[in-house]
Amino acid sequence: MASWHHKMVVLIFLLAMARSYGVEDKVKVSLYYESLCPYCANFIVNQLGKALYEGNLVSIVDLRMIPWGNTQFAPNNAWICQHGPDECLIDMVEACAIDLLPHSGLWFEMIKCIEELNLQGKHGEWKSCMNSLKIHPQPITDCYQSRKGVDLELKFADETNHLNPPHRFVPWLLVNDKPLQEDYQNFVAYICNAYRGQNKPKACEQHVLETNAFKEANSSHHVCYSGEIEQSLPFNYNL
Repeated sequence: MASWHHKMVVLIFLLAMARSYGVEDKVKVSLYYESLCPYCANFIVNQLGKALYEGNLVSIVDLRMIPWGNTQFAPNNAWICQHGPDECLIDMVEACAIDLLPHSGLWFEMIKCIEELNLQGKHGEWKSCMNSLKIHPQPITDCYQSRKGVDLELKFADETNHLNPPHRFVPWLLVNDKPLQEDYQNFVAYICNAYRGQNKPKACEQHVLETNAFKEANSSHHVCYSGEIEQSLPFNYNL
């Protein structure tokens, strides 16, 4: 019995070590964005999503998404989003999805669905994404209609406002806490170069060849700059 117990302890230890090694190997990727910035939407849908899932980059990435962006605080328990009150609401919806859904694959798919609607000029139909993905809407609804959603956004606001160096635009991407700044579209190369594990995914196979093309494309930056807030009604969060 003692021998069996010893083997079980060793097996559990080895499994824990393997799991820990895998997690430690992953590259930390943090995307600071806002939901109705068209450049954020395009990046999420057409670049990040494709690299993560079509190129299997997700296997080596620990992804974080922080929906606050260039939002500014206003008096009387309110904030002003760069693209109006709808953006404030959808930022909060996406924050609730990140917090409540059981894994990053599901909340990323919901966010990507919403951002696809944004690119089509249909962001007001965002609730359809929960239906298409078979996500029960009530927990997310309860979240964004309550203080919980506000607190999630305030947490993201604090994190965004303490970036060093401060973000100048969105999408603002960090790889292992290093800001890529204007070179954010070259994120695959940075992730693949930062990965220290074996068996790099398909997305890494051509990242060196693509580097020059990305840099050339980046000569004209497609971003939403901080400080360029449209005149709009403040979003009141006095719940």
